[in-house]
Amino acid sequence: MTTPGTVSVAALRQYVRAAEASGIDIRPLVTRAGLDPAILETDDDRINGEQFQNFIRQLVDMANNPILGLETGDFVQPGSYSVLGYITMSCSTLGEAVARIAPFEKLVGDMGTTRLSVHGDTLKLTWHCNYDDRVVRPHLVDNVFASWINYARWLADDTTTAPTAVQLRRQSPDPKQEAAYHQRWHCPVVFGAEEDCITLPKALLDSRLRQPDPLLRKTLEAHALTQLASLETDSDLTTRVKHCIQKQLNQGITRQDLVAEDLGLTSRTLQRKLSQEGVSYQRLLDEVRQQMAEDYLRNSDMAIPDIALRLGYSETTSFHRKFKVVAGKTPGEFRRGES
Repeated sequence: MTTPGTVSVAALRQYVRAAEASGIDIRPLVTRAGLDPAILETDDDRINGEQFQNFIRQLVDMANNPILGLETGDFVQPGSYSVLGYITMSCSTLGEAVARIAPFEKLVGDMGTTRLSVHGDTLKLTWHCNYDDRVVRPHLVDNVFASWINYARWLADDTTTAPTAVQLRRQSPDPKQEAAYHQRWHCPVVFGAEEDCITLPKALLDSRLRQPDPLLRKTLEAHALTQLASLETDSDLTTRVKHCIQKQLNQGITRQDLVAEDLGLTSRTLQRKLSQEGVSYQRLLDEVRQQMAEDYLRNSDMAIPDIALRLGYSETTSFHRKFKVVAGKTPGEFRRGES
């Protein structure tokens, strides 16, 4: 399974606008998804993908609407795509805008990946969803495709712009509700397909956009590249935190503030960044402790109470209990088994 990664708050807001337009109170959904409601007031923050997937699942369950994903596409805005939205706004043609999707879509979130391919006079955009929830996936794909089509029409200032066809892996929600797809997309829609993809005439890529600004686009792309580099660095954060924890444990200490300081962060910032990656400091500490404990038990004659002390446990019984939960046997049993 592909990790859910992180998602921009801008992507979450699109679902929030759709829910509020339907009269749904999103506050309990946000809380149950493990999100701080205050995050909706930020502009450039990110949330954990598991939380985003959980929020959509709860929204789907509450709305009881089999085409919820399709309808949320009606609420797309340039800001829904973070800086990618503003990059595409400044492109000269639809082709330029489409070419920016794959390189910069990670800024919107890690929900999926786009592949572009050309077949004669036809362009195909295939989207692979990274999420594993079988209820969420079809709604997420519907949202992505509906948002693309609506946004492309807005960019080109042409409501008649339409794909050649849309293929969806999901099964038909209902023969009557299939009309909603045709009404919005103005093209054949195939359900139960082998992949999720949109095909469109290659000539459509020459469509002129409403606000071309090449200089602004270059500036925005430079900013986007900086943000991408930051995300790639953040993705390695757990590895660096584990390394710092291991260095501390070798000295018999375990302090989150010192780990944060070693990484040039405040404790609060470290906690927030780890949360965005779906982990906690305590979880990483437990993982490093377990790894080091097993190494000591295999490769040293250090007494078990001394190992517990070295790993920062105040009592040997706590070490025994924690080790057995993970390994299924006590430290002593583990050492004898390895011998």
